[in-house]
Amino acid sequence: MTSSIRLIVLAATVLLGACTGLPKTEGRARSHAIPARAGTELDRVAVSFAAAHPRSSGFHPLGKGSDALDARLGLAGVAEQTLDVQYYIWRNDDSGRKVLASLKAAAARGVRVRILIDDLGTSADDNILLAIDSHPGVEVRLFNPIASRSARLLGTVFDFGRVNRRMHNKAFVADNRIAIIGGRNIGDEYFDAHGQTNFADFDVAAIGPVVREVSASFDEYWNSSSSIDIATLTRRVAKPEHQAALLAALPKADSGKNFTRKLRRGEVRFFPGRATVVADDPAKVRASAHATETHLAPKLRELTGVTRREMLIVSPYFVPGKAGVAELVRLRSRGVRVVILTNSLASTDVAAVHSAYKKYRKPMLRAGVELYENKPSGTWERNAPHHFGGSSPSSDASLHAKTFTFDRSRMFVGSMNLDPRSIRLNTEIGILLESPELAASFTNIVLKELDQNAYRLALEGERIIWISNENGKEVRFFHDPRTTAWQRLTVRFLGLLPIEGQL
Repeated sequence: MTSSIRLIVLAATVLLGACTGLPKTEGRARSHAIPARAGTELDRVAVSFAAAHPRSSGFHPLGKGSDALDARLGLAGVAEQTLDVQYYIWRNDDSGRKVLASLKAAAARGVRVRILIDDLGTSADDNILLAIDSHPGVEVRLFNPIASRSARLLGTVFDFGRVNRRMHNKAFVADNRIAIIGGRNIGDEYFDAHGQTNFADFDVAAIGPVVREVSASFDEYWNSSSSIDIATLTRRVAKPEHQAALLAALPKADSGKNFTRKLRRGEVRFFPGRATVVADDPAKVRASAHATETHLAPKLRELTGVTRREMLIVSPYFVPGKAGVAELVRLRSRGVRVVILTNSLASTDVAAVHSAYKKYRKPMLRAGVELYENKPSGTWERNAPHHFGGSSPSSDASLHAKTFTFDRSRMFVGSMNLDPRSIRLNTEIGILLESPELAASFTNIVLKELDQNAYRLALEGERIIWISNENGKEVRFFHDPRTTAWQRLTVRFLGLLPIEGQL
């Protein structure tokens, strides 16, 4: 058989697999969060918080990457009942393996572990997933997976309309008592452990009534027909020898000693406040891109409508579109101060998004929006944990936090970027919280450090200039700072393509 015939046969096989569709989930047993049991270690922490703050939730900021990883490892180490973990990206690197080892160790103690990951975002090896899934007490499901497991790229191409819709949610819930929500995936670059580029990111560890809402959202996704068991999807089980080898290769479980010690001593500070979870319906991946009833975005628009004085937007991928710019103009016409921090061309990891964002800079600046772009050399971590952590001295920083504050009293922390993909295509989750102390602290520190860690954009006639504080001196740039002519030409070309709706 010639190579061309083999290719045709392979393509036909993949196309047939895509047309056949995914395994059916009707009749599958439903699984739900287990009510918190009295007397567990995390229950005692929650009861102590509730005694001091009745009917309130609490939020512990996780700005520094190493603290965010330590908190996840610590919660896995002290969990006694359940661990529900939901992520878009899970790297097979040191951080990814540490978290996986902590979940495996928890399962060995009798903890029920449910892992739900996005298939396209993670692109994990099915053999690894099968090995983890075969461990007693662990269940692994993939969300909206590619039907063909042997030829994933072709499977994506032939079923693009469906697999283009992804689960971007990030949640880590321990014993239905403490949950971590925010912008971080699982990987070295999210925990300041990457040698070259790290993400300036932000999470909160939540306690109190809002945790049950996070668990309810997880259950909704876990039981969705778009969530498929890895063994059912691949139609095979892990070979015992492969399973043993893969599990044995995991590092020894790290217990997250710093977070655990502080938690036990009552030294983890939770800012009290009212809160609610806002999350897309998992059916969003099957709905029309223009439908809004399953979307988180309209709930955020309600908050902008009642904002009276100031709004701070931190979004790494920011493509407001004409409608978004019009909303910002309306806010400015009411006298609302609007400050936006997003990635510069030098710090972004997605040039295509920057190509769409750049066309809206002038209209925003004309309206009086204060626009800042993150420096790749930014050192936001200096005042962590009250806001997002940044790079280590030996690495660059790309902004990844998705956090908005309203009148320094209300705050959104979650997975949602302000771009068409988050709003229309992917599913997202976040917490809307009312905590003036935390919201004001976050806002104050970010605004204070903007001058040092970001470029301020301004209009000089019809020309955009970038103003930077360089060792105490004001420096002006007349094109995107710290970029090459090739980078600028690339984004200019990408901006000509009709791809904004996919970004």
